[in-house]
Amino acid sequence: MSSLLPRFPVPHKTHTLEIKGNKTDIVICSYDDHFLIIATQIGTMGTILHARKDEGVLTQPTFDVSVIFGKRDEPMLVACARQLIEHISDSGAARPLVLSLGLKDHSAETLKGVVAAVVENRLW
Repeated sequence: MSSLLPRFPVPHKTHTLEIKGNKTDIVICSYDDHFLIIATQIGTMGTILHARKDEGVLTQPTFDVSVIFGKRDEPMLVACARQLIEHISDSGAARPLVLSLGLKDHSAETLKGVVAAVVENRLW
């Protein structure tokens, strides 16, 4: 019966792992104009960030990260988004990133685990 159901038209990957004792679900979607990454330990979207690469003609590229919804006073979440957009840009993909982080713990160890899992399962 499952063969009769339409497939989700956006290329995506899902991955579940344990980070610091917390079950972490990760969904990575590759849209035509953006990458969407959802990492959650709480079953909801959490803080949503937007990250993109700004390229100057004569300067090194810079990365712009902004919080769309959620906790604006969490520098580690911004750092996580920046690391991911740098990985995406280093691979040659030019699309911006929308990142949702619904995490119980915002420690460096947790966020490094999220970045490692996303890079390992990347769609770029």
